[in-house]
Amino acid sequence: MWNGGVRVILINEDDKILLVKQHHEDRDIWMVPGGSIEEGENSQDAAIREVMEETGLIVHIERMLWHVEEVSEKRGQRFVNFFLGTIIGGQPELGMDPEFGEDDQVLEDLRFFSREELDEIEHIYPDYLRDELWDELTIEGGRDVFRIRE
Repeated sequence: MWNGGVRVILINEDDKILLVKQHHEDRDIWMVPGGSIEEGENSQDAAIREVMEETGLIVHIERMLWHVEEVSEKRGQRFVNFFLGTIIGGQPELGMDPEFGEDDQVLEDLRFFSREELDEIEHIYPDYLRDELWDELTIEGGRDVFRIRE
């Protein structure tokens, strides 16, 4: 049985990417906001909901960037859809994961990082946020909108 997840890449007006810090397996990991797809939910709706829960931001999903599949004995069968999104409302603030109680939250911080700052993060998921992502993005109109290169 496949378990589905989503992650949303959000780039602000200063060309910085939004990451949330979560504590898992006795370490802090920085990652783009996201989580599980719920019963009866499509991946785009899950992406919008997860970003709101974790960051307080309202987003528009532009397009899917990657579909990543993993099959392992430890984690089972999983896929994660990575989307490029645009912030259309709200203010960035650390949210709560409704799957965990108030004293068991894994979300610890959120912050926008420059491409250069990503290289200084010890644990980042996925690692290709450091380079492959930026190789795929180009700026339209000098700055306004990030798009995937065609």
